[in-house]
Amino acid sequence: MTLPLTLSVAAILFALGVFGALTRRNAIGVLMSIELMANAVNINLVAFAHYTNGVAGQTFALFAMALTVVEVAVALAIVVLLYRTRRDIQIDLASEMQR
Repeated sequence: MTLPLTLSVAAILFALGVFGALTRRNAIGVLMSIELMANAVNINLVAFAHYTNGVAGQTFALFAMALTVVEVAVALAIVVLLYRTRRDIQIDLASEMQR
């Protein structure tokens, strides 16, 4: 695969993730969109590492995936708390939990 094609695929994935994050009202849908954006960034990191024949981008992508796993675990804990409190996982209800 060539670099411009890989970057184009990653840009499309990132754009779909942004669209999903901005249009979803469900917390799980927003989390999936954020994951899609993170995966697009990881594709870019690995593509540039392959293009420059280095391993720094691949190493950074590996650490970024580990951080994304931690982020998802915390976010799912918040979603479970939101569901237990409000019996729904709509993002609009999360602003009411500030007190």
